[in-house]
Amino acid sequence: MNVALRTIDGRPVLCLERRLAHPPEKVWRALTEAAHLSQWYPFQVAEMELRVGGRIRFDDGAGTTLDATITELDPPRVFAFSEHAPAEMVRESDDLVCFELRPDGDGCLLVFTHTFDDRPAAASYATGWHGCLDAMEMVMDGRPVEWAQDDMAERHEAYVEAFGLNQGTAEVTEGGWRVRFERQLMQQPIEKVWAALTAAVPGSGGPVVGGSAPSACTTHNVVPGAVTAVEAPAVLEFDWLFEKRSVGRVRWELSNGPGGARIVLTQVGPSELADERPAALTAWRTHLDILAGQLREASW
Repeated sequence: MNVALRTIDGRPVLCLERRLAHPPEKVWRALTEAAHLSQWYPFQVAEMELRVGGRIRFDDGAGTTLDATITELDPPRVFAFSEHAPAEMVRESDDLVCFELRPDGDGCLLVFTHTFDDRPAAASYATGWHGCLDAMEMVMDGRPVEWAQDDMAERHEAYVEAFGLNQGTAEVTEGGWRVRFERQLMQQPIEKVWAALTAAVPGSGGPVVGGSAPSACTTHNVVPGAVTAVEAPAVLEFDWLFEKRSVGRVRWELSNGPGGARIVLTQVGPSELADERPAALTAWRTHLDILAGQLREASW
């Protein structure tokens, strides 16, 4: 399967191409018949009006519903619909999901695209769609659908690397500079990430304002000063010391994202230390890669 992340009209577009050993007509039924679609799509189909402008209502069975509008219907070639993100997906608006089928010998080529807003979520979306398309093939093969969970976090990190989502950004600000990373994790709840960052164990009390910064949330070339803000399990901020004086801040922010915790990590510094910016960018990228690996391996 070929997978790519592009930017079109300012929005991220995930593209997956997969050759299927089934003719377009059979795949079309798997895409557009509610009973079949419900077996492999992330949500069950509660309603479907199969026409351009028709509504699809999806239901996860746990209280979340999602409404979609069919935007293109060209049997058995193109099926596309726009979904309005539920309230809990605060980083998304209306996305577009499109399935295009191209005849290929005795089978067909499926070209799937997903247009959305939240670029750091691209690896999570790719991981989820990868599993969905696997399940769709099982449905068409007449096999029981088995949702693999064990390799999702590893596959997610492979997509993070492939899409460059672990690169981070460095920018000049008024009076200084900022290094920033926004990193989505898979199957990692906020509480687990917080515990790993703060080395917190039950009864330890965790970090406090004015206290020392936990070693797990800093890196070798950033000398930590006192903790300046704590909002467990969402915010941890501390001074950055250079030649024994405070010159900037490091801030960790945790929130929920698709599939697990979202990390936003920033380090700010003054203009006179601009030469430290590339080293900070490299160090924090390595630190986050190591953290993600440790969390995948942890059994707690």
